[in-house]
Amino acid sequence: MNEIALLVAATLASGTPLAVAGLGLLLNEKAGVLNLGAEGMMLVAAIAGFAAALSTGSDTLAFLAGAGAGALMAAVFGLLVIGLNTNQYATGLALSLFGGGFSAFVGVSFVGKKLADRVPFEVPLLADIPFIGPALFRQHPMVYVAIALVAGLAWFLYRSRAGLVLRAVGESPESAHALGYPVRLIRFAAVLGGGALCGVAGAFLSVVYAPLWVEGLVAGRGWIALALTTFATWRPARVLLGAYLFGGVTMLQFALQSAGVEVSSQLLSMLPYLATIVVLALISRNPLWIRINMPASLGKPFHPGA
Repeated sequence: MNEIALLVAATLASGTPLAVAGLGLLLNEKAGVLNLGAEGMMLVAAIAGFAAALSTGSDTLAFLAGAGAGALMAAVFGLLVIGLNTNQYATGLALSLFGGGFSAFVGVSFVGKKLADRVPFEVPLLADIPFIGPALFRQHPMVYVAIALVAGLAWFLYRSRAGLVLRAVGESPESAHALGYPVRLIRFAAVLGGGALCGVAGAFLSVVYAPLWVEGLVAGRGWIALALTTFATWRPARVLLGAYLFGGVTMLQFALQSAGVEVSSQLLSMLPYLATIVVLALISRNPLWIRINMPASLGKPFHPGA
């Protein structure tokens, strides 16, 4: 039972950065902007957060630095695709490649360094409950913040006027523009918010999950987070469930190795990415279901007055 509790706890920790990044990308896509640069944004935010944590010893400042780095990268993307109407797919891929190279260059001096051990966080009283306590209530506060973000984003999108306007921009920007809403400004704000969340996810990886810096630390999680939005059919709660599913698959490889299962370590390392491909293949069997849930103007530029 103790091993299962540890597996559940590890699943929550592993799924948290996927959930936070997935929520950020969902916010972008609900506004009609497809950002393929999540991997690059998370890498730059990871080195920014690690550098901040190493110099200040504060997780809060590290997450702020990561959010700022992610938002700055997203701002560049937004200026290009929204201001200059560049192709969203090509610009996102370029952002991802740039983020990988830039983070490797900046992070050379941080390779091999490690953050000081932190005092484990426990929820009073609840952390002492057998099985449930070690599994659920001895997590970093960001794990609980991620769950709160899901509830907050769901309320914003489906219960607030601002969320209704944002979804309208993603569905029919021409109609929103005709009603007097600043479509480009709304899209740019959504891109900034999504970039900040991707930045927080990147900082979590280097400050809490690792906690260290190596080149390519994100290891494809940005692409998995991007796939999560489609897997979740653009619903915040499903993003969280999908993140924990992929997080559980990631941790399962270590559980199997520790249990002495005779399986190639390379095959076990493939499991998260293999699960992503399988899920996307299953979803793609029903393209009508995707089209019904996908924002109608996703990936399409908007030209006022065109």
